[in-house]
Amino acid sequence: MFKDREDAGQKLAEVLKDRTYIEGLVLAIPRGGVVVGAQIASRLGLPLDVIIPRKIGAPYNPEVAVGAVAQDGTVLYDYYSLAALGLKEEDLRPQVEKILQEIARRLKLYRGDEPVPKLSGRTIVLTDDGIATGYTVLAALRSLRAQNPREIILAVPVAPPETVALLRPEVNEVVCLLQPTPFYAVGQFYEYFPQVDDGEVLALLAAHKGPRGPG
Repeated sequence: MFKDREDAGQKLAEVLKDRTYIEGLVLAIPRGGVVVGAQIASRLGLPLDVIIPRKIGAPYNPEVAVGAVAQDGTVLYDYYSLAALGLKEEDLRPQVEKILQEIARRLKLYRGDEPVPKLSGRTIVLTDDGIATGYTVLAALRSLRAQNPREIILAVPVAPPETVALLRPEVNEVVCLLQPTPFYAVGQFYEYFPQVDDGEVLALLAAHKGPRGPG
């Protein structure tokens, strides 16, 4: 159990601290991941920024994920779920466009007019407050890999073992403090797990700005 997201971030930072981060950058998935990422960025002396993947929900049951979208337009589909629901990729294109518009809106909110940082040649630490199925994180990782970073370290407090196994081939290293089974929800592993609002995200990003690397 973690006390809260700050505690989880501090525990991750303790594991990550004795490493070299060439042009290092912490990328957090809002909103809760930014609280975790801020602790890592502070301990490692790295800048903090955001990456915003979003799930694609089934048309008549948005809680059922049938894919995920990253902010650069990378789209992943769960073809097993599509087949089970009788859906094709083209059926979801209007929804994907709406998701991309929402991602753009949130990026504008969190980053203002600042350009997206260049990732080529950099060491990226990707974090969130926990991972369940891993599909949105997978979309984020595919998006990151396409930008030719030096290495990607996925650092999260908690995820089920099968999700860690899914994501491990996509990164150079996984740091996951808890891999419990059974796993029902990320929040069950925190004593205090409140919603994080945009004001807190903005304050943390402002407090952990730093050099944005080459380019």
